Amino acid sequence: METFVGILAIVLGALAIVGSIAPALPGPPLGWLGMLCLYIWGGGTNGAGEPMSTKFLLIWLAIVLVVSLLDYVVPAWFTKLTGGSKYGSWGAIAGLFLGLLYPPVGMIFGSLLGALLFELFFAGKGATDSVKSAFGAFLGFIFGTGLKLITSAVMLFYIVIYAF
Repeated sequence: METFVGILAIVLGALAIVGSIAPALPGPPLGWLGMLCLYIWGGGTNGAGEPMSTKFLLIWLAIVLVVSLLDYVVPAWFTKLTGGSKYGSWGAIAGLFLGLLYPPVGMIFGSLLGALLFELFFAGKGATDSVKSAFGAFLGFIFGTGLKLITSAVMLFYIVIYAF
């Protein structure tokens, strides 16, 4: 049973990394579920022979909640910071979905191009303001994605430590 739970936790941790990039999966929450599985059923210990503590698990729950919240706030904040509108944010998301056809380059350029086009055509901004807004939306997306990736990677590290 412990081996099965360890493998399940590692799969959830790996899906967390994928989910940090793919918008269909909730990245960091999946990693935390992997840690929760180990806490409840795994019985694994770290290198010092200590089991996962409740405090450790709750700290990671708080980190996951903050990162998940920031993932929604940061892109809009970066867009507003560079003078963008909600259209720029929507365009970045639309471009990201279209870019999924050619990951990861398509996702990056799709997000940037989507924000630019939405700012030009829907917000009615000029080319210079649209480029600036699109760059802000793009930076917000990259920052949020990077934050999720780092969080998920560190959780996967701890999952592997506690699993085996």
